[in-house]
Amino acid sequence: MQQNIINIKALDIDGRGVGHLVNEDGSQGKVIFVEGALPGEQVGFQSFRKKPKWEAATMTQLHRESALRVKPKCDYFGICGGCAMQHLEPSAQVAMKQRVLEDNLWHLSKLKAETMLRPIYGPTWGYRYRARISVKHVAKRGTVLVGFHEKKSAFVSDMKTCEILPPHVSAMLVPLRELIASLTLIDRLPQIELAIGEGDDGKQVTVMVLRVMDAPSADDQVKLKVFADQYDVQWWLQSKGPDTAKPFYPPQSTLHYTLPEFGIRMPFKPTDFTQVNHQINRVLVARALRLLDVQAGDRVADLFCGLGNFTLPIATLAREVVGIEGSIALTERAADNAKVNGVAEKTTFYCRNLFDASTEDFIALGGFDRMLIDPPREGALEVCKAIVGMSTKHAHLKPKRIVYVSCNPATLARDAGELVTQGGYRLKLAGVVNMFPHTAHVESIAVFDLPD
Repeated sequence: MQQNIINIKALDIDGRGVGHLVNEDGSQGKVIFVEGALPGEQVGFQSFRKKPKWEAATMTQLHRESALRVKPKCDYFGICGGCAMQHLEPSAQVAMKQRVLEDNLWHLSKLKAETMLRPIYGPTWGYRYRARISVKHVAKRGTVLVGFHEKKSAFVSDMKTCEILPPHVSAMLVPLRELIASLTLIDRLPQIELAIGEGDDGKQVTVMVLRVMDAPSADDQVKLKVFADQYDVQWWLQSKGPDTAKPFYPPQSTLHYTLPEFGIRMPFKPTDFTQVNHQINRVLVARALRLLDVQAGDRVADLFCGLGNFTLPIATLAREVVGIEGSIALTERAADNAKVNGVAEKTTFYCRNLFDASTEDFIALGGFDRMLIDPPREGALEVCKAIVGMSTKHAHLKPKRIVYVSCNPATLARDAGELVTQGGYRLKLAGVVNMFPHTAHVESIAVFDLPD
């Protein structure tokens, strides 16, 4: 049987090698996405999904190896779905993500940034300070699994260590398996939410939120407390949605992270959305504010503001900041955080559905000199349309500069097309942020200016 062999030319947004079959007439044929393959390599492959114009495949043999291929550090790479690119040298991962950003901007909106920013990157191991870890009792094997899901599977990886979790958390995976196996909750505890921050004393705090479908028994409670004391963990229990998460042991616990450059202390709950990589978040906030170039007299909008990760630092520089978020609970928490940091007089928070934003909404809010947009993966198309929709009569209300922080290069490219093609903005700067080393996630930042 003839083996399928292909030359890999690029990586796609999921970290798969991309190559093309060659037709009998020598023309370029169907595109093949090969898991585990790198640009410059020649590989054998086996397809597991076939469509008329493309196929998804796994690599079966490496015929010509890339100089950028490295040995994965993790024993479970290729099985665990937590990482996709440990086989690629870390600086090459960053370069690949930059290429993905540039390709999306060009192919989706025919745009090129006037200048590409230097990538933001940092430690490549032990960086994940926030994670959702799955738990599964496998009765047939007489074991409990604690870890991330396997690739393309609902099964939990049989992992005993994890290189992207902080070392002290990685070392807890096996003890956690043993603890859960001893609880009456063994079949009623589907996940653990990990959050690491600082306590009131400035020391690192590790919180684990147990998603419990039943209340722990008295014996369970004793075991949890013994584990917490031994491994210096704070337990929270969550019976239903995130709002039900409460401290269990110790009964009163607090958590925050800091942005020292701006003197900001940000309290958060372990179930809140915060960036997984605290070191990169500090660099990202600092760069975003430098790019925003806030002046003392400016009125600034921070859209999709969350707990105020960007809002509060902006408030240390601007005359006024308006933070807008779709959750009233988050806007209330952001307002509380503003009080904690002494910037409440310069901040106003509104709860608005920004996926249904209109030009009239922004006109009613008044003009903004500058705007920061930090949306989820869906992007901010309606926000961009609303800005573009300001007529000549209201053109003075358009922000002169927009800094857009993105976690999806495709929706950033789409929204950039709206701002530039329809709104008259220039895409002045763009660059990647390697928030998730060894994964295919591409975080990025872009700067849009109105011509003078």
